[in-house]
Amino acid sequence: MKTLKIGTRGSVLALWQAEWVRARLESLHPDLEVDIIKIKTTGDKILDVPLAQVGGKGLFVKEIETALLDKRIDLAVHSMKDMPAEVPPGLCIGAVPERETPLDVLISRDGYGFDALPEGARVGTSSLRRSAQLRHHRPDVRVHPLRGNLDTRLRKLESENLHAIILAAAGVRRLGLEDRVTEYIPESLMLPAIGQGALSIEIRQDDETVRELIAPLNHRETRLAVDAERAFLARLEGGCQVPIAGMAGVAGEEITLTGMVAEIDGSVLIREAGSGPVEKRVELGIELADRLLEKGGKEILQKVYGQSVQDLKG
Repeated sequence: MKTLKIGTRGSVLALWQAEWVRARLESLHPDLEVDIIKIKTTGDKILDVPLAQVGGKGLFVKEIETALLDKRIDLAVHSMKDMPAEVPPGLCIGAVPERETPLDVLISRDGYGFDALPEGARVGTSSLRRSAQLRHHRPDVRVHPLRGNLDTRLRKLESENLHAIILAAAGVRRLGLEDRVTEYIPESLMLPAIGQGALSIEIRQDDETVRELIAPLNHRETRLAVDAERAFLARLEGGCQVPIAGMAGVAGEEITLTGMVAEIDGSVLIREAGSGPVEKRVELGIELADRLLEKGGKEILQKVYGQSVQDLKG
């Protein structure tokens, strides 16, 4: 293979991620030419409606996956947190590079940290996961819908008179904007999204050539952690319509996973953790999801997903 085509969204952050993968591949394979193909997704076109109202996960990957299946591109680079729990038939996650920090950050207009935000502060986020945890810890805070690329959200901090906005730390760091960060929010206060901070390099299942080319980019510990998180997500049939969070960590041959399901208004928040050997990571994700379902998560998901949730547990 002389030329490799990477499919990506056209946002500044998505292009940074694709360029990072291109640089690594060209360094590993000096004879390989790597092109980046920008593809506009449904999520890029709908910017004035919360994701939960227009389909949630999949909105930022579907068109790119179609191009991959149609062989217009050879691989796709996504933010892992944008990936639905189920990958379409014929495709697979070929490699997961080393993860950036999975945490969220608070960027405050006046330098206030999370606990110091004034009573009734206006905080921007369109993530149900973030807003539910924010409201759970600070019921007084008013959540302001916030869509758009990272630079757009930063502008809205001023233009929409917000006290603060909450963003994924990984994107802020990758774009060299860490000086804007007021506070890294600890996972004890705000558990990250599934796969947050990690990249997904998606390929065709039967493309052994591309699989071998990208294999050196895979980071074992990140892949193991993401496997556990995505198993947890799949068991809960998770999307953007309900607040679900999860974060795994790997130490040697042991993996720890923390998961959460919450009411949209943050009035109820169910959180559990578990650990086990890395070879049982998928089982750990499923078992943790079942524990959350038993402790009230089933009722929360039932309101959003309907009767199908009954099939998840008993």
